[in-house]
Amino acid sequence: MGRDLTVGVMGGLGPEATVDFMAKVIALTDAARDQDHLHLIVDCNPKVPNRNLAIAGSGPSPAPELAAMARRLEQAGAELLVMPCNTAHAFVGEIRAAAAVPFVSIIEETVAELRRLPEARRIGLLTAGGCRQARLYEGALGAADLQPVTLDDAQQGRFMELLYTIKAGRRDAAVADAMRALAVELIAGGAEVIVAGCTEVPLVLRDGDLPRPLIDSTAVLAAATVAYAKRRRPLPPPRG
Repeated sequence: MGRDLTVGVMGGLGPEATVDFMAKVIALTDAARDQDHLHLIVDCNPKVPNRNLAIAGSGPSPAPELAAMARRLEQAGAELLVMPCNTAHAFVGEIRAAAAVPFVSIIEETVAELRRLPEARRIGLLTAGGCRQARLYEGALGAADLQPVTLDDAQQGRFMELLYTIKAGRRDAAVADAMRALAVELIAGGAEVIVAGCTEVPLVLRDGDLPRPLIDSTAVLAAATVAYAKRRRPLPPPRG
């Protein structure tokens, strides 16, 4: 199978979500010694402009900094790139144009995972406002013949408040209960499975916390990263 590939992690969006992703990569790697783990080159850059504000047209674009991160990681020796942030995938075109190595999409990998669940056709989305506005999951789900179930505007507002609360370092029971309540509202709206489509969500909500399955996009990306880097799956082609 050959040597492991070196993984470039575009991180800091936010920092705790990046640490959670790295922990999941380690946990999903079958390793008996240090040398069995993957070589991760991590650019943890929380200075990237706010993705949600940029997509809403009220803040600067993060695309130049994301492209610079991709180039830095490639120059440092990364052979594939990953980014544990769903909303920043609105700028995937600029990222893929900036680096010659393959970029593994958290959106594409999560939807591929959903397609392996034949009993789930209606997909509840816990996503940030920018991800929703850019229709990252809605478009990908539609292409896969899956139906998105989304929060209404008031619920989305509550989600964003929780998101920034988590980013500010609060992960207590009250925050987890409020996030769970939003997921339950999606289930009441017909969702058969819930997607944690923001990498802060798994910091407070896990599979087993809900009456329906929860798909953790961070965990999906971590599993895909291990599979690609260990050469168990062919890499997606680079796309400019």
